[in-house]
Amino acid sequence: MNIVTITTLYPNEKQFRHGIFIETRLRHLVATGEINARVIAPVPWFPFKSKRFKHYAVYADVPVFEKRHNIEIYHPRYLVIPKIGMLLTPFFMAFTLYKQIKCLQKQQAIDLIDAHYFYPDGVAVALVNKLLKLPFVISARGTDINLIPEYPLPRKMILWAAEQAATSVTVCKALKDSMIDMGAEAKKIHVYRNGVDLELFCLLNKQQCREKYQLKQKTLVSVGHLIERKGHHLIIEAMCVLPDYQLLIVGGGEQEIALKKLVQQLSLTHQVIFLGEQPQSALPEIYNAADAMILASSREGWANVLLESMACGTPVVATNIWGTPEVVQNSDAGILVERSADMIAEGVKRLFKQYPKRVATRQYAEQFSWESTTQGLLALFKTILKKKDKR
Repeated sequence: MNIVTITTLYPNEKQFRHGIFIETRLRHLVATGEINARVIAPVPWFPFKSKRFKHYAVYADVPVFEKRHNIEIYHPRYLVIPKIGMLLTPFFMAFTLYKQIKCLQKQQAIDLIDAHYFYPDGVAVALVNKLLKLPFVISARGTDINLIPEYPLPRKMILWAAEQAATSVTVCKALKDSMIDMGAEAKKIHVYRNGVDLELFCLLNKQQCREKYQLKQKTLVSVGHLIERKGHHLIIEAMCVLPDYQLLIVGGGEQEIALKKLVQQLSLTHQVIFLGEQPQSALPEIYNAADAMILASSREGWANVLLESMACGTPVVATNIWGTPEVVQNSDAGILVERSADMIAEGVKRLFKQYPKRVATRQYAEQFSWESTTQGLLALFKTILKKKDKR
């Protein structure tokens, strides 16, 4: 089966943490031997590489073509216009996708398009398909369903794209329920959660990992983009009433300077350590070094960092939102809390009063392998192609 995965979230050599869960899902599908995949990961067009343009300059450095894990990845450029870009981007992206897909079709026939993130990616694929007539699937990932539909026109376009798609996939039941509430057809939506790489994320020698990072106290870790939605500021504020704990913050983003200023203002420089962005390969040691992982997000689809931490034997304290209760289902996994600094601090204290065994936390994570999701998606894709053949 020849598929083309289309998403702006796919990782690249300059944004190595970008949407790694999409790459992981695709790699497991390819590993079955039943899927041949290529990737179109469009990148916003930006002409300047100067560092003064901050994250925009990264786009200029992304290669037009690369290979990751023996999968071909194309990065065509599409136009983004500031301020009004949200409404026009699906159309600019559709123009770019059409040209790239036609080039790939000349190399090899395409059986199915596997799109990720409903807006603008999924909408752009639906627009292109008016000309290409290829079956396509759109996977909902999180903010494409729990945030963007707050805007009326994008909401209508998302529903239109869902209607055009052969089927939709969500990574948790909460996102499926939200799509149904929006008006999407329930029978066309399937839930296939993300798994966790149980070989990469595993139990390591905890003491050695702690020594590497020179940790002396009980240690918390927060992993994710440094943006408001991830709630790093709340975790930092919680540290004011957790004097016996250290906090590691892993990630980069627009709030980095503000978060570092907050740490200084609260006199927490001796407790809070910023590790910056880290490659996936570095995370297992960090999770193993920590005693608990904290996730303070306001919105999540399926938070992969939770399972990564659990697979390393480290329980979590996470905000009780969207798909997170589907990940954290018992005390071996961790604790759910409301989203405030006080509740996060209280959750940490509760966790350590009845701290689970590392082996139990690891065993909990083992039920979330990629196997069932991979087989389910294969069956779904085959069903779609059989229906196409019957027409």
